[in-house]
Amino acid sequence: MSAAAPASLRVIDLIRKKRDGIALSAGEIAFLVDGAVDGSIAPEQLSAWLMAAWIRGLTREETCSLTLAMRDSGEKFDSSRLGKIAVDKHSTGGVGDKTSFLVAPLAAACGLAVPMISGRALGHTGGTLDKLESIPGYRTSLSLAEFETVLDRCGASIVSQTQSLVPADRILYALRDRTATVESPGLIGASILSKKLAEDLDALVLDVKTGSGSFLRKAEDAEDLAALMVAAAESAGTRTVALMTDMSQPLGRAAGNWIEIIEAVELLRGLRPPESEDLRELSLILAGWMIHLGGIAVTPEAGYALAEAALADGSALAIFFKMVDAQGGDASVFDDTAGFHAPGATQVLESWQSGYIAEMDTTAIGLAVQRLGAGRAEPGQAIDPHAGILFDARRGAHIEKGQPIATLYATGSALFAEPVAMLRQAIHISATRPDPVPLVSRVFTLESAENHLREKSF
Repeated sequence: MSAAAPASLRVIDLIRKKRDGIALSAGEIAFLVDGAVDGSIAPEQLSAWLMAAWIRGLTREETCSLTLAMRDSGEKFDSSRLGKIAVDKHSTGGVGDKTSFLVAPLAAACGLAVPMISGRALGHTGGTLDKLESIPGYRTSLSLAEFETVLDRCGASIVSQTQSLVPADRILYALRDRTATVESPGLIGASILSKKLAEDLDALVLDVKTGSGSFLRKAEDAEDLAALMVAAAESAGTRTVALMTDMSQPLGRAAGNWIEIIEAVELLRGLRPPESEDLRELSLILAGWMIHLGGIAVTPEAGYALAEAALADGSALAIFFKMVDAQGGDASVFDDTAGFHAPGATQVLESWQSGYIAEMDTTAIGLAVQRLGAGRAEPGQAIDPHAGILFDARRGAHIEKGQPIATLYATGSALFAEPVAMLRQAIHISATRPDPVPLVSRVFTLESAENHLREKSF
């Protein structure tokens, strides 16, 4: 249970208070969280409070209070028994975002413990768990005891949230998803951090997406979220940094499930296809920060060098395969990846004109991936592990009319019409080469996060 709430509170008063723009105290937020978990507050009242919080916003103090109350709403993982520094990475979500499969083994190969609790596909974003479950036999639902066993054996483990871990987040997120109250910096930050802090981390690296594929499309909203999360996590005793990273196009060349796993494994094997270079670079940057915050490297740049060495010598690849085996996965499928990839139907999207790929609406591309069967529109919906899109050309590339832009995979050819139409609308071809977009546009440490929040009067 969370911190004690004041006696004689009424939820209607807290809804009205937030509706009128008045900040709630830590005790009042604890009352709401406890009521969500024990069922004493009705879903419609929780939904009303969430909408008021979405419209009015949460202060820094409210975000911190909500984070801690949600963290403490169930059991927590104890990382102290691992005998290593525990560090994790979290992304706010995107299309083709598969860095977890690289950074977890990279950081573990450098001596860290990486307990990673991840999520599933919903909306336009892919799900780390769905991607891993495209590996035959891979188990994402582990008990905390099993989670600890895998971490002790491999140094890294990627699993789903248990029923007893942060139950308040599971309840509130389901309501947010059904009431259009997802895109709120305070609510997003508390949801992410409550799960991450329940891992008992020593340090955390946040990958906050910006651009056309991010949940928060306005750069200032994404910056507010990054700064809020850094400040909240640091106030809870977890050393944290947030990197603002580009999602104006899919990350790497694959967007789907199995095809994303294969792209990550190719990089772990030392291959460097040019279309995957941004994925390789971002993964090394994120791992470098993890290794630095974990105290193994003096600087993030030195951490990058250690991560790159773990990539080059094969130690990160070995840890990935060890983790797959420890969680029940059949690693033999990686011996013949082309043979295992068996989509029901394939279609090549050819360029309809010559020019440069100038812009990509990455959210629309993510929804096209979902329509192919690789994602889900509703929780619990079945997905096709082999569905997805493999890009042959990316932002800034010059293409000729008739040249392949992408290859689409689905269970049947009847599924192609809508995604193809969506891609033709989402990809803009111009006679002019677009200006490059930095992969990492800004880094928030505690100091810069505090400065940002003071300037914004959070």
